[in-house]
Amino acid sequence: MFSRFLVPLVVAVALAFAYGPQSHSSALPAAGVPASPTSQVPDTVAAALDVRVGHKVEVALRVTNHTDHRVELQFPNGQTHEVLVLDSAGRPVWRWSQGRLFTQAVQNRMLDAGETVSYVERWEGPPAKGGSYTAIARLNSTNHPLEQRAAFALK
Repeated sequence: MFSRFLVPLVVAVALAFAYGPQSHSSALPAAGVPASPTSQVPDTVAAALDVRVGHKVEVALRVTNHTDHRVELQFPNGQTHEVLVLDSAGRPVWRWSQGRLFTQAVQNRMLDAGETVSYVERWEGPPAKGGSYTAIARLNSTNHPLEQRAAFALK
């Protein structure tokens, strides 16, 4: 009688371990925590951020594969990246993704050895008043999450 309950119990425990919660040590840092300037996975994928100020503010996130083999970037949906601009008090003043719709399909992007991919976004309506700002750009990859920050000023 006892063995009749033992087998299903063992199967349930095995399934719980196989499909239970997984560690997410590669998660992006919290918005207020500065990220390191390199990838979460050392010596594979790194990012650089450039900000150009003119009539518009152009933010360019460049992601480079520094290995000698192809690297796959995995994205949980159609939003591959995010750009956020904060004012000097740390308040968001512009978010690239605001008002945009993204597919809910998982997608992958292959980067060849030494290849760089650029994500360039333009803030069309920066405020007329000057001030200090910080651009934050994130690569929303689940296996190579990256974040870069760059300070800039409007005159």
